[in-house]
Amino acid sequence: MIEFTDVVKSYPEGNDALKGVSMQIEDGEFCYLVGPSGSGKSTIIKLITGEIKPTSGAVHVNGYSLERIRKKEIPYLRRTVGVVFQDFRLITNMTVYENVAFAMRVVGAREREIRDRVPYVLDLVGLAEKHQRHPGELSGGEQQRLAIARALVNNPSTIIADEPTGNLDPAMSLEIMSLLEEINNLGTTLLVVTHAQDLVERFHKRTIVINDGLIVSDGMDGYYGYENQ
Repeated sequence: MIEFTDVVKSYPEGNDALKGVSMQIEDGEFCYLVGPSGSGKSTIIKLITGEIKPTSGAVHVNGYSLERIRKKEIPYLRRTVGVVFQDFRLITNMTVYENVAFAMRVVGAREREIRDRVPYVLDLVGLAEKHQRHPGELSGGEQQRLAIARALVNNPSTIIADEPTGNLDPAMSLEIMSLLEEINNLGTTLLVVTHAQDLVERFHKRTIVINDGLIVSDGMDGYYGYENQ
């Protein structure tokens, strides 16, 4: 579960990125986080992953209290949260298989576990037949699928997808969103950060709208539901 309680985050230059955010995302939910650039979305991601701490308020993620988490606990927190980045962040000189296996090795997984888990995840995202290819040999959509596989391979309870369709054409964007929906149906909590209004409206899920550091809408009304309030 992800829970923010009256969270304020101020940066040294003086601006308040979050101005008292409270929200709760239950285990197994699929939520969108939307809002204009500079509204506070990236700060929320960094708080969830333990990259930064709140200035005040409380952040709880999968049993960890982020406002007082110890440095040695952060790797354990991050095993519960997979992140899919817009720019993929793949290792170009590794094969598809090696990219996903690497994500398991860095958390200390055994080789037997890797041999069992990686093929399963590659099959789930539709890349089983391309396990020996390198990222440069894949299409943009396939690279995004690989990024999703890498985020998924350590079986996190939560996945954050940061603009997962930002570099993709409309048809491929639909495929990626359908894949994320399938992963959610398997029980993984999904938080999708996006500007893609059409996808938010098409895949009808809970939508949290943030603007100027404050949540202005939270419900099933879609991207612009708050404009009618």
